[in-house]
Amino acid sequence: MNLKGKTALVTGSTSGIGLGIAIELAKQGVNIVMNGFGDVEGPKAQIAAHGVKVQHHGADMSKPAEIEAMMKFAADNFGGVDILVNNAGIQYVANVEDFPTERWDAIIAINLNSAFHTTRLAMPYMRQKNWGRIINIASAHGLVASAGKSAYVTAKHGLVGMTKSVALETATTGITANAICPGWVLTALVQKQIDDRAARENISVEQATKDLLQEKEPSLQFTTPEQLGGMAVFFCSPAADNVRGQAWASDGGWTAQ
Repeated sequence: MNLKGKTALVTGSTSGIGLGIAIELAKQGVNIVMNGFGDVEGPKAQIAAHGVKVQHHGADMSKPAEIEAMMKFAADNFGGVDILVNNAGIQYVANVEDFPTERWDAIIAINLNSAFHTTRLAMPYMRQKNWGRIINIASAHGLVASAGKSAYVTAKHGLVGMTKSVALETATTGITANAICPGWVLTALVQKQIDDRAARENISVEQATKDLLQEKEPSLQFTTPEQLGGMAVFFCSPAADNVRGQAWASDGGWTAQ
């Protein structure tokens, strides 16, 4: 495939899944607009090591005005966004009657609403070029539910639904929209859940990890950010030109049960 010189915006890409996807795209010659908090220079260097241009924008993905500024930044510095990876996400676990309303609002804003704002702003450029890739990082929780995660499940189901609608709106164009639905990926977000479980149940982190995988994932393996990056690269390839509106699970058999 020839992706050299194209530009990808990957939200939440200073660590974890987003960084893994950004690196795999950079290996294909794709310039990267990073987004996220925390350490920037280290991840930026990892991406730049593949000989591509890389810039960072620290937009808060819960704020539409900052998202608009980030999209303008991408247009000013790279001409526009060819590949949009909506990956930014947060999590909170509580039963619905105990769920803090501010946490609910934040999860919906960052995990779902932000993808609407980036997509609507990226679309005119993609339509002008008649080529684009929208890749939404949903979750196994975009296909099935778990107790205690009502906001996250709602956001991820919504993201899968939006993916399908956008795919239909662009079905006769060179723009595709698809979702990737990972199971457990050992990111900082998941490690926190493991640590919290170990503390709550007074067990070792190793046992909490094993219990977490056994509950949901028949493979008993974490999916890696690199594997998800490989899936994103595939979606950008000519082989995926007619893959539209799909929610592809990479979940060790979680949603096959």
